[in-house]
Formats: sequence, structure tokens, C-alpha cells
Amino acid sequence: MMQYNYTIKPLAVRKVRSFYKNVYHKYPNTYSYYDMLRYINNTVDSIYCIEQTALRRKPTIERWKNWNMAHVGNWYYAYSIEGQTITIHDACHAQNMYG
Repeated sequence: MMQYNYTIKPLAVRKVRSFYKNVYHKYPNTYSYYDMLRYINNTVDSIYCIEQTALRRKPTIERWKNWNMAHVGNWYYAYSIEGQTITIHDACHAQNMYG
């Protein structure tokens, strides 16, 4: 199997962080700061599954029309593959899917 190098654009990481930060602020009694950090780390780490498990498919989100789309866990990622590099351009949680 081919080994890929990953480039994760700041926009994708920012979307993951802002989603979990909003959940943390919305549910402070049941969702701790450490839960937020754990979920952010797990989500960013799951990006590396794209190489092995995610299929290249046409995106359902209009703004991703020039990229491939992958679904890993509760997150959708817009990515492109050039040579041996996978570039993650954007991320969207399954609850926030819109065009």
C-alpha cells in the first residue's frame, strides 16, 4: 500500500476546534474542557484514516465540488490527492451538513 504525506489546511482544523468549543460552551455541566480536547485530538487523528478506509466520491456539498469527499466517524472531509500527498481542505460535522 502506498504511504501518503498529509497536509491539513488551517480551515479544516479550525472547523473541528470551533465545533467542539461551541459544544463545550453550550453544555458546560456535562461536557468538560478535557472532553473537548480529547474529541479534538481524536477527530484530527482520524483524518489519517482517509488513506486506508475512505472512498473517493463526489461531494454533496456545493463548495467542495472541486475535491473528493470522505466520511470518517461523524466528520466529512474535503480532500485532494496529488502524487503522494493528501491535502485536507475543509471539514464538516455530520450535524452541520449544508450546501
